[in-house]
Amino acid sequence: MKIVIVGGVAGGATAAARIRRLDEQAEIIVFERSGFVSYANCGLPYYIGNVITDQRNLTLQTPESFFSRFQVTMKVHHEVTAIHPEQNIVSVKNLETGEEFEESYDKLLLSPGAKPTQPPIPGTDIDSLFTLRTVEDTLRIKEYIDQNHPKSAVLAGGGFIGLELAENLRELGMEVTIVQRPKQLMNPFDPDMAAFIHNEMRKHGVKLVLGHTVEGFEQDETGVRILLKGEEPLHADLVVLAIGVTPDTGLARDAGLKLGIKGSILVNDRMETSIPNIYAVGDAVQVHHSVTGQDALISLAGPANRQGRIAADNLCGRDSRYPGSLGSSVIKVFDMTAAVTGLNETNAKKAGLDVDKVILSPMNHAGYYPGGKLMTMKVIFEKETFRLLGAQIVGYDGVDKRIDVLATAIHAGMKAPDLKELDLAYAPPYSSAKDPVNMVGFMIENIADGLLKQFHLEDLKALSERKDVTLLDARTEKEYEHGHVDGFVNIPVDELRERLHELKADQPVYVMCQSGLRSYIALRILAGNGYDAWNFSGGYRFYDAVENDRAMIESATACGMDQA
Repeated sequence: MKIVIVGGVAGGATAAARIRRLDEQAEIIVFERSGFVSYANCGLPYYIGNVITDQRNLTLQTPESFFSRFQVTMKVHHEVTAIHPEQNIVSVKNLETGEEFEESYDKLLLSPGAKPTQPPIPGTDIDSLFTLRTVEDTLRIKEYIDQNHPKSAVLAGGGFIGLELAENLRELGMEVTIVQRPKQLMNPFDPDMAAFIHNEMRKHGVKLVLGHTVEGFEQDETGVRILLKGEEPLHADLVVLAIGVTPDTGLARDAGLKLGIKGSILVNDRMETSIPNIYAVGDAVQVHHSVTGQDALISLAGPANRQGRIAADNLCGRDSRYPGSLGSSVIKVFDMTAAVTGLNETNAKKAGLDVDKVILSPMNHAGYYPGGKLMTMKVIFEKETFRLLGAQIVGYDGVDKRIDVLATAIHAGMKAPDLKELDLAYAPPYSSAKDPVNMVGFMIENIADGLLKQFHLEDLKALSERKDVTLLDARTEKEYEHGHVDGFVNIPVDELRERLHELKADQPVYVMCQSGLRSYIALRILAGNGYDAWNFSGGYRFYDAVENDRAMIESATACGMDQA
């Protein structure tokens, strides 16, 4: 059997190695148009920032090492220009010599990946404007920085690449600005959770220009002018377009393969395309979201690797199925870690799901052990069924551990209250006897049992206009004086039993504290004394972070520049 693979990196290279492990006799040829067949795509920004100092560390396999171990022929700088399914042939061009030839196949695997989205605006071809997707892109940016020593950079786009590059350029000493049309960075997160990411970026001197549209670029004698709709231009020595990626599927389209959303390649759960003997994997394919079952594009290395393995199994006569993607991901944001899995609240509601959420701020390990830090967790679940839908966490140590536990629970179909039953490892340097994931389960069990009734940030405005409710802040007097929400009266939780007479028994009481714990205790005191009591999800700390971020974004929208 002769197998031709178009594209290496995650999906194609993984498939090639798996095919060889399953079939020692197969002839395997990989055509890769770049000069690198298997490289650490996610490490590219860290090479630019000198965190990774040896370029060779970016290359996982070379054509020579791949052939030596797997007897796979890797042809770099070779571009497949056409597929002829009726003849089982691909047309190939050697990009170094210009030679064109045809290669036959019994089975064909497409792993073309995605390309940086290029908006139809003027100036995207200027010399000091870059995209970052391949090793070659990385080397070009690195060379430009080393030769020109730019002092400022503007990044158009605030996704994974934008944030990672912003951090690394900032560490090189540049003034860095991120500009984009949406009013938040990191679209997989809800705006309230993105507020913590925004704060970390500002804390490290990155300027955020959110809610502004880039209309073009102009080169001048001192750098690049970034033209904004309705605003004064920005100026920088270096610009990187990082507004997202688009499936690179022109080859598939021209061959007559059926396409899905945004021109992605349509595949079934065996990674088979609409034409027999042709498979496709990676960033170019449409998948199902594991939670909703809806069509999705999820451009991440983990899914691409798993898809490559599944396609290889099926190419070799086995029966492997791809169940879909949760979109689990994690990112380093200077000192902070941010992670997400499954659906956020925004997309859950767009999918028509009736959802609820819990927001909590546990320590990453036992509070009595030195060095503990808070993390903020937001977990989304379905109201009637208590099915886990998704989670977002921002914090420091231990964020990745908790998001992986929650991703596993979602994949396993666990109900949210069942998280309390997980037997998770505990020692003071690593966790608490009641792990943050267990705490999520306890909270949602309390909701299910009617012991906890919540109100949320979006409810505050309407509540503040009502005269038939009591708004209660259960923190200490000092905390209250340091900052509080207008309309909330202060009775510390430890004084509440003795001061119940200050509350109207016929009015619902909406309680807030710093994180949600003391206000829950206050809620149970009130409920035990006949009051209709509600707890504020996330606490004043959450409220303060989100409202301050909103104010800064709105101010920036008005004046044209966010403040670092």
